[in-house]
Amino acid sequence: MRALTRCFGDLVAVNHVSLAIDSGLVFGLLGSNGAGKSTLIKMLTTLLPPSAGTALVAGYDIRRAALEVRRHIGYVSQMLSADGELSGYENLLITAKLYRIPRAQRGERIRQALAFMQMEGAADRLVGHYSGGMVRRLEIAQAMLHRPPVLFLDEPTVGLDPTARRGVWQHIRDLRRQFGTTILMTTHDMEEADQLCERLAFMHRGVMIAQGTPADLKAQQGSGATLDDVFIALTGASMSEREDYKHVAQVRRTVQRRE
Repeated sequence: MRALTRCFGDLVAVNHVSLAIDSGLVFGLLGSNGAGKSTLIKMLTTLLPPSAGTALVAGYDIRRAALEVRRHIGYVSQMLSADGELSGYENLLITAKLYRIPRAQRGERIRQALAFMQMEGAADRLVGHYSGGMVRRLEIAQAMLHRPPVLFLDEPTVGLDPTARRGVWQHIRDLRRQFGTTILMTTHDMEEADQLCERLAFMHRGVMIAQGTPADLKAQQGSGATLDDVFIALTGASMSEREDYKHVAQVRRTVQRRE
């Protein structure tokens, strides 16, 4: 990314962000709501044109070669993308056709994707009967069906129970290990960021304010610091906001355990 910027009228949502992500990394993009994370990802996936600056994704310029960028990425958004009235196999078949995977290869590629996500037994079931974790695994399978070198994940485990969440974590690790996929993900779950991401970048009010390994970022806040502490320190939360943030995080974890 080179001075990547996006304005909405007088609002500067992303302000001259420059960042390089090494191939094969799981990279976490963190920040509070409104920090500019989703806008940044929409520019990198060519869903939104930048107001200034540019970026190379898988070696292709997002301004000059948008179609090639789309061919070389996978994208799993927060919004539901699987069709609940179709089976898992049918959803994958549509994806295979959209990405022009040759007819002779489609069946084997779909079988491999289902096996990788441990979903062979659910291939013929309607997605509307899937659990939340299974839907997310199917969406990741769809995004990886054409074997893109770069995968974007926007809040990949939001709303999932702890068991499903850890299952998705393992599949993300497996993608990187087996295919060498570069993964850029956003999350508000600091445990998730700590567990999965080899490097992190924090955004605040459209600006990239810090980056580094989880260990380095925690060490900068002192012995025993967590990524929650890093998040609060970097975003300038007051003590009351800190307590509210931790309370909300605790409540959400409790709710997930009970669901």
